[in-house]
Amino acid sequence: MDAAFTAEQDEIRRTLREILGKRCGPDEVKAAVRTADGYDRELWQQLSRQLGLPGIAVAEEYGGVGCGPADLALACEETGRALLPSPLLATAVLCVPLIAALGTDAQRSALLPPLASGGLTAALAVPGPALATALALTGEDPAGQWSGGGRAGGVQARAGADGEGWRLYGEAAQVLDGHSAPLLLVAAHTGGFARSRTLLFLVREDAPGLVRSRQAVLDETRPQARIQLRDVPAELLGDPDGQGQDSDVLGALATTGRTASAVLAAEAVGAAGQALARTVEYVRQREQFGRAIGSFQAVKHRLADLYVQVQAARSAAYYAAWDPEQGGLALAQALEALRMTAGEAIQLHGGIGFTWEHDAHLYFKRAASDELLFGPVHRLRAHAADRAGLFGPAPAAAAHAPAHAPAPASRSTAAAAVAASSSAQEKVAV
Repeated sequence: MDAAFTAEQDEIRRTLREILGKRCGPDEVKAAVRTADGYDRELWQQLSRQLGLPGIAVAEEYGGVGCGPADLALACEETGRALLPSPLLATAVLCVPLIAALGTDAQRSALLPPLASGGLTAALAVPGPALATALALTGEDPAGQWSGGGRAGGVQARAGADGEGWRLYGEAAQVLDGHSAPLLLVAAHTGGFARSRTLLFLVREDAPGLVRSRQAVLDETRPQARIQLRDVPAELLGDPDGQGQDSDVLGALATTGRTASAVLAAEAVGAAGQALARTVEYVRQREQFGRAIGSFQAVKHRLADLYVQVQAARSAAYYAAWDPEQGGLALAQALEALRMTAGEAIQLHGGIGFTWEHDAHLYFKRAASDELLFGPVHRLRAHAADRAGLFGPAPAAAAHAPAHAPAPASRSTAAAAVAASSSAQEKVAV
């Protein structure tokens, strides 16, 4: 296997870093997240036009660049460095693969080109705080109970009378970019308790009965919204008869989750690397007792430990970009590296680092928020160990998974990753 980056990939990285270096500094990030959209629309359009950023992993026949998940992960490492607030994660990483996998030819032709060009953004609405479960990052739920399970809660779907489409009723409390995306991809439960199944539906921003409200969140660079659906008309994603789609939907969500975990790992590594670089720069300049604090042995040791942890996480993220089956373990290692690096950045910046307004807190908030949304770290590792049968037979849910469901990670890979990170996991509370 040739793990070296191609000239095109290096050019994507260089160009993206150059643009973000000019347009996405800490002050620009703080200003962008306080706009109504939660991101800089002009910068988003520039990235769409010059680099085709939202369409990197979209097939050329739909107006995309036609690259693979590795290229998208490489780009997201750079957006993670700058903590870029944008619809990239919600649109290109979560929604586009689902539309490409489940949509009809007409739906793909109508939706993928504007999504790839950046003219349209989308958001995945999953009931409750269940995004990690829906994407099969922290556990398997072959029955799709997270979508409602035939009981109260979640989002319920019912077919309209005389074939008049579908109607949705319910609520999703944590929808990334849900307040600004013109297109919502809503996971809903239907069929009652006896014929329970989970389907995906397309909901437009102007649909009657749709209520969206932006939420106050810890990490403002990942804006979230509460979505309320009050008998909202919706279009089924995929085959109009909706027969046999439950396994397809859950399998597509799991596949999307594997790719998303690899992309998120690269993004977290980019953020951790930048937090470390800013800390190293600070300790070289800050003087105490007549010398730079970076010259003290205790500070050197702490920074050296962080460097090793970030580089190990980067290697894991790059491997997961090549083999998304290992995305869960890579994401766990990357999130832990980001949490540790951001925490040490605050510590090593001293008294000024503890002020809420300091830039180091942007990275700390990202670390905490990502663990809440996609983790926590110990559950990511536990799920990877379960899928590999590390501590016993693989669970029955995994044994009866559909053919296109993610294959178990290798036993040696999971064992090595869990063993290497066990000591750090014990020392740091999630």
